[in-house]
Amino acid sequence: MRLLLLSILTFGFGLSIDAQEVQYESIQNIHYYSESVNQADQYINERCVLDIYYPENTESFATIVWFHGGGLTGGNKEIPEMLKDKGVCVVGVNYRLYPKVKAPVYIDDAAAAVSWVFKHINGYGGDSSLIFIAGHSAGGYLASMIGLDKSYLLKHTIDANNIAGLIPFSGHTITHFTVREERGIPGTQPIVDSLAPLYHVRHDAPPLILITGDRELELLGRYEENAYLMRMMKLVGHKETKLYELDGYDHGMTLPAFPLLLKEVQRIMEEKNK
Repeated sequence: MRLLLLSILTFGFGLSIDAQEVQYESIQNIHYYSESVNQADQYINERCVLDIYYPENTESFATIVWFHGGGLTGGNKEIPEMLKDKGVCVVGVNYRLYPKVKAPVYIDDAAAAVSWVFKHINGYGGDSSLIFIAGHSAGGYLASMIGLDKSYLLKHTIDANNIAGLIPFSGHTITHFTVREERGIPGTQPIVDSLAPLYHVRHDAPPLILITGDRELELLGRYEENAYLMRMMKLVGHKETKLYELDGYDHGMTLPAFPLLLKEVQRIMEEKNK
């Protein structure tokens, strides 16, 4: 589905609660691995932390877990400004990076962070049945991998089908180019193997919203590989896959994509409350 900027801006930015009257609390650098694991590995202790931004004195709020981009080689956790003050909790996650680690370590970290959210968010007032996984570029790849390949969350006794929604922004759906680099494969040579979200298409996955920039402006073939994932998900019988292409936007397409993310969160919250 092609979308123009004007139509995106009409979607609005808030959820159903009056976010203007809510106060928000921020807690930074929470370790999502156990203390024993942190003590045994300095890089884990340094890197595997998350920030949580949540509405105070609010019950059963939705949570968006946000994975930063950076090609699996750089970047840092963030709470995107356009997700603040919207009546939802946002969790920004750091994960280990190549070349200090190789695949699938960063995917394991993403799963460990999401597991932490599932097991702890109720203690902050959240609803563990309303956890959404999102991210941009490499972060979108991580969101898709742990949402479609159930094995990563299963290691933490979490069923990936309990994710309320997957909303990757311009994420690889083929094997990530950094994973290919680790193997000496050029970034222009597409590979689909067990480290590709496309390898794990399944009819019973959580709702999936794929968002990319303009196909003529995107990085490599990012739109086309997302379009292929959409098609294959539909062919295997998945009923809730949708693809948005943002006309006029290149790979840095997050600005108009955030309202789409919030709109999907609100849609699923409303479905749950019917």
